[in-house]
Amino acid sequence: MFIAHIPSGYIMSVLICERVRPVRVSSSVVAWAGMIGAVAPDLDMLYFNFIDHRQTHHHMYLTHWPVLWLSLVAVSILWFRFIGDSKAAFLSLVFSAGGVLHLILDSFVGDIWLFAPFSKRTYAMFTVPALYTPWWLNFFFHWSFAVEIAICVWALMLYWRRANRKGRG
Repeated sequence: MFIAHIPSGYIMSVLICERVRPVRVSSSVVAWAGMIGAVAPDLDMLYFNFIDHRQTHHHMYLTHWPVLWLSLVAVSILWFRFIGDSKAAFLSLVFSAGGVLHLILDSFVGDIWLFAPFSKRTYAMFTVPALYTPWWLNFFFHWSFAVEIAICVWALMLYWRRANRKGRG
């Protein structure tokens, strides 16, 4: 995924706010937690570009290991369960869920080391053939990019609907 991680985090956060209200946290704060979580695994791009000099696929880094994000979700659930009305625990859960969402979306057409660090086997739902140069054009001209556009449109529609609802007071 190239452009849909932040919009997907927004969608996830809005759906959480509409369906679950266990803690009194502003919906905009929840949205920020979800959007930051949904892009957080790609913070490894800084290391990938500036330190590793693109020698290792960035999905091999710890920030793209499902075990990390699922562990963060589990810890957040336990934290929330035992503390109760904890805003920080709830936001941690939303953030961590955003990280899991990121990996699910990356696995759509990108290799994910699903069982890292225990296995080096990669998994992807679909393969993007290498037909164009530069490499990223292969993703933009693949049918899967329409899914990214749809996610962005969905996020915009949710945003406009919520903005109009607030405007009517």
